[in-house]
Amino acid sequence: RRVLLRIAPHLVWPLPFVFPLHRGDRISLWRLAAGMWLYDLLAMFRNVRTHRMLGKRGVLEAEPMLRERGLLGGARFYDAQCDDARLVLATARSAMQHGALVANYTGVLALERTAGRVVGAQVEDRIIGRRAVIRASVVINAAGPWADRIRNLEDAGAAPLLQPTKGVHIVVDRSRLDHREGIIFTSPIDGRVIFILPWGNLSYIGTTDTDCAESPDQLTISGDEMVYLLRSANARFPHARLSLEDVRASWAGLRPLLSDRNGGNTSSRSREHAVVQGAGGMISVVGGKLTTYRTMAREAVDRAVRELRFRDGRPRPGKAATDEEPLPGGETADLSAFRERGLELGVTPESVEHLLRHYGTEAAGIYNLGAGDRPLLRRLLPPHPAIEGEVIHAVRRELAQTVEDIMVRRLHLYYESLDHGIPAARRVAELMARERGWDAQRIEAEAARYVEFASR
Repeated sequence: RRVLLRIAPHLVWPLPFVFPLHRGDRISLWRLAAGMWLYDLLAMFRNVRTHRMLGKRGVLEAEPMLRERGLLGGARFYDAQCDDARLVLATARSAMQHGALVANYTGVLALERTAGRVVGAQVEDRIIGRRAVIRASVVINAAGPWADRIRNLEDAGAAPLLQPTKGVHIVVDRSRLDHREGIIFTSPIDGRVIFILPWGNLSYIGTTDTDCAESPDQLTISGDEMVYLLRSANARFPHARLSLEDVRASWAGLRPLLSDRNGGNTSSRSREHAVVQGAGGMISVVGGKLTTYRTMAREAVDRAVRELRFRDGRPRPGKAATDEEPLPGGETADLSAFRERGLELGVTPESVEHLLRHYGTEAAGIYNLGAGDRPLLRRLLPPHPAIEGEVIHAVRRELAQTVEDIMVRRLHLYYESLDHGIPAARRVAELMARERGWDAQRIEAEAARYVEFASR
């Protein structure tokens, strides 16, 4: 966390949390205090700030809209919040800057072998349907919840290493809860930990943590799962009276947790990771979580380096400075000059702050697009602060291939605007067409494909 705050300050930022305790909660005040000291200890007391225990009055001063009845006190501590999709994207782009070839929308069909060893993969371009073979001295499987599926291509009898759990989040208007900071509490329904996170004018409520046999490709969200989150939030913020009609958007994902052969509930299952090597020599990195992705990658690459030295004696490269080198856009946390430049160009203050939060120093590139083509400084879908130049930037610099890429994983209009950004779908397709060479028929098809996706 500390490293990510330093190398990507525009994508990972400190977030204060309040942890209220009410009468009947499964956690006592003394256990919460002990947990807070352990939290600071694990961070070696180098967190943004150390925790502070709060009485009832202190909790209500921090979060006045919390339920007062039965409130015993709580704690205030710091963690970090991140834009997960853009953090993954920035990491891939950093690899590209160092010479890596990155191909999104590329699925693995089979593994290539020589004398029983895995030496590559048969892949398919999911956009145009073209197939190819990619050969490699070492193959690393870092497929998250799909990792066991890839391992079975190497060894059909390989025992699964993962026992995934599903996490569901919902999005509501922040004004309904009227919270100031992050909130963490235990659900009165089952005692599971719940988060309420501020995201601009929205609140993210999550998460569930249930065993899941669904395919990672076909995850669904049930009404019961959303109701569980709504009831949990209403128990702490009774004035909100949230219902299913208040849910603006939702998403689900699988946690690729290591299998617990001793049983145990989902919340106690290990978030640790493992780097293993299969019968064909393929290296798989499994388990873990987003916070530790950089150290997981380092361990997997170190394993690959040892394998290459063993196979052909090639020299060990120097230590990668991934804990020091900024990700794209994270070269400085002081963005005042970039803020002034945007305002000079006539970009609204709201859009300037949006650009700095999403792109950091790379906002300058989007400003340059608009300086040469002023309409690119217009908002895509007012009142959302995203501007048209971001679409061009996403196609040129961020591997965006579809309207869904733009709306969901680059600009987040799917989650942050009414109607999931559907009214802007055609304009996004038109802007992409300028870069991709799409004709009118393709523009219509791409926009329609997004409308179908967002209307599900």
